[in-house]
Amino acid sequence: MSAPLKDIRSLSRQMVGHFAANVAPCGTLPGDALNGDATAVTRVCLEIAVSVLDGRDLPGKMKRVECAAAEWAREGVPINAIHHAIHEGFKIGLDLVMADADTVDAHTDLAMGAKTLLEILDMITSAVSTAYVRELRAAVGEHHTAVHTLTSALLGGHSTSTMARECGITVADSYAVLAVAIPRHRDEANPRLDGKVVARRKLRRVQAELAGRCGDRALSLLSVDGGTVLIPAADAEPAILEELIAGLTHAAQVGVTATVVHAAPAQIPGAADQAHELLDMVQRLECVAGLYRFDELALEYQLTRPGPGREYLGSLLDPLDEHPELLETLQRHIGNNLNRQRTARVLHVHTNTVDYRLKRIAQLTGFDPAQASGLWYLRSGLVARTYRT
Repeated sequence: MSAPLKDIRSLSRQMVGHFAANVAPCGTLPGDALNGDATAVTRVCLEIAVSVLDGRDLPGKMKRVECAAAEWAREGVPINAIHHAIHEGFKIGLDLVMADADTVDAHTDLAMGAKTLLEILDMITSAVSTAYVRELRAAVGEHHTAVHTLTSALLGGHSTSTMARECGITVADSYAVLAVAIPRHRDEANPRLDGKVVARRKLRRVQAELAGRCGDRALSLLSVDGGTVLIPAADAEPAILEELIAGLTHAAQVGVTATVVHAAPAQIPGAADQAHELLDMVQRLECVAGLYRFDELALEYQLTRPGPGREYLGSLLDPLDEHPELLETLQRHIGNNLNRQRTARVLHVHTNTVDYRLKRIAQLTGFDPAQASGLWYLRSGLVARTYRT
């Protein structure tokens, strides 16, 4: 079976010519790459095939194929194009072998050797895939480390010009600084599953969604619980950010909550602190998952600052201390944006019960949640109350 493949030098040139004409992106490679590396690797693959068919072993040959695959990974040659070329080469070789099989014995030998041919194909494609993926992971790891370092520098207020050049990333004039909270997935508490594995898979899905939507433009430091994301202001239109958080929620399979503050690179450390303080406040109020902006929460944020005003507002709800069900109803109702039906579902009660409890809150505190002024005091009281010593 190996006889038609013995003229390796001539056959390798024929194959490379076929690749250039029929396999993208081989046709766009410069002549020295086709006549050099591509031809040399094709020759090595032919030598491997002939040696295996002849029952011989050529130690070290497969290493040459692996090195070439790693180089192609670094150059960004698509792996599907590499595999396509390998299979095209096998087709050419198989046609030559079949054309030479003109006797009954030859056909019998060919049938017996079909398994060997598949083993050769499997051996070469496996070696190429393993080396390609290994190199790609190393390159991705290096880039991830560089981006991680750049993000940490921006959040720490350090100079980033050198690191940005090394990462190949241009530091934007302004960023949307997002503080992100990712709740636990329900399977993380499943005793039949490894909670840490579930959490890591959740994080990988979130990171993949972020990369798919923002590419290298978004800089992030994320853990399984959340973290900080920096998005250039040019890519941070309100609708785009809303879609991003919705996409992250879908990917995480849990409700992702985020707060956003805009800042120039030099102001990012302070903006990140402010965004996370806002996020802490949103979580204390048990608001529904979604995106919250500073201008929407400026008043509530100011109420979290220490002082007599916060102490006074925090005391407004003291009459509810002996009625925990009323306090919980108020908190849920405000967190659900005053949606009675949603509040009733969360509390597992009828909407009439929610209405009754809201009236009792008005009687005990003197502030009616059905009126704008009363609701303002009650909401402010909830914010201040969560920050009392």
